[in-house]
Amino acid sequence: MLRKKQVTKNWNKNRSESLSTVKKIPQRQCVGCQQMKSKKEMIRVLHTAENEFILDPTGKKSGRGAYICPDAECLNKAIKNKGLERSFKQAIPKEVYENLQKELAEIENR
Repeated sequence: MLRKKQVTKNWNKNRSESLSTVKKIPQRQCVGCQQMKSKKEMIRVLHTAENEFILDPTGKKSGRGAYICPDAECLNKAIKNKGLERSFKQAIPKEVYENLQKELAEIENR
């Protein structure tokens, strides 16, 4: 007959082994199409401290970020529904959107 401590110890051991094998995949929501996808599938739009808006395909630069699918259509939807403006809590000039569209086209062509 097993003692209570042995049962608890074995149960905790089995539980921790099963939990450690499950790896979480970070999910992000596209500001254009509102779909949840893995972080690696998305491109980060970054608002830097110098008040610049750039695309960060690596997702590692510092600053406030919003995620978008690597698709020009999603960027157009984000412009239309003002998804980026909501994410960054400020108005974004048209020139910034034009620059983002050019950068996204370069990334799509790679």
